[in-house]
Amino acid sequence: MFRRRKVCKFCADKIDDINYKDVKLIGPFVPERGKILPRRISGTCAMHQRKLQTAIKRARQIALIPYVTD
Repeated sequence: MFRRRKVCKFCADKIDDINYKDVKLIGPFVPERGKILPRRISGTCAMHQRKLQTAIKRARQIALIPYVTD
């Protein structure tokens, strides 16, 4: 009836620091439309979702990740 909750990728790999310069790490959490995936879809825990969100926003500011695609 209920789906099993996904395991946080960062907790499983024991990654504490999410760097905004690491586009390969944060890239899968930003789909083609440019929106940040929510926790219920990405499966990240609350702490890593907050760190991921700030890293994505910083990467957008210095043009490593686009805000939207055409």
